[in-house]
Amino acid sequence: MNHSMEEPLLCLAGPTASGKSAAARAIAARWPVEIINVDSATIYRGMDIGTAKPSKAEQSETAHHLLDILDPLQAYSAASFRRDALRCVQEIRARGNIPVLAGGTMLYFKALRDGLNDLPGADPEIRLELEQRAAKLGWPAMHAELAQIDPETAARLSPNDSQRIQRALEIWRLSGTPMSALLNAPAQQDKPIKTLTLSLEPTERSVLHQTIEIRFDVMLEAGLLKEVQALHDRGDLHTSLPSIRCVGYRQFWSLLDGEIDYPEARLQAIAATRQLAKRQLTWLRSLPERKTIEACTPATVETVIRQVAAVLD
Repeated sequence: MNHSMEEPLLCLAGPTASGKSAAARAIAARWPVEIINVDSATIYRGMDIGTAKPSKAEQSETAHHLLDILDPLQAYSAASFRRDALRCVQEIRARGNIPVLAGGTMLYFKALRDGLNDLPGADPEIRLELEQRAAKLGWPAMHAELAQIDPETAARLSPNDSQRIQRALEIWRLSGTPMSALLNAPAQQDKPIKTLTLSLEPTERSVLHQTIEIRFDVMLEAGLLKEVQALHDRGDLHTSLPSIRCVGYRQFWSLLDGEIDYPEARLQAIAATRQLAKRQLTWLRSLPERKTIEACTPATVETVIRQVAAVLD
């Protein structure tokens, strides 16, 4: 695979509910585009409503890639995304079409743009998740989990060595490879990829907050609880999995477990989605080279089309 692509990759990023899907559809209506989804939730089968996955009709109109590629029991890393996305880019270009990467998983965008070091850097969100799990389960249980995926590293760590256990689990989550394997492998650095990022960002965060609440209620009316119930009924899924920790799913899982009632699950899910949007915006605003477009307005899609036309026409 040639990692030194000459043409910049067109990326459409933004926080959740900022209008990325509508903008991507508008781009595809004008140019010969295939969409590569940059989303850590739509990769899972059986998780359609709560992830705002493109409908079957939308998928039939425009080719979408990296949808429904995993069972919710499986994990997916930034390294896996980078590998799969670059493969899709080459295949799309070989067909004479234009790849557009659209989504809101910022770690995936970073992995694509910057490449992956031998040992990935710290990720505050993943570290917080691990700390919260350790508070419930204890570090010896986390050590036992590490022993299942990286026995070599676990063997040299005390079951109460919280800092090193957390780091080893974090590396596994980020790279999909045991830390021991990365340390034993020859040093290697993926080459960065040139990207052109259009970022949908609202000036007034309250507008995005309102959009998030409205969209979540639409998801509930469309049957989100029934979707979570089907996953819950399987019996092999649990809240330690990345899939079930997705916003909306985690809160309604607690409802089904009898921990909270319906109104509280709704409120917690909306709050968690808003927190996700805040983290996404913080990451985007650290990119000085991005082209910002006002989100959540009647002119958003038209502005996106003008920006894309300046590049593609």
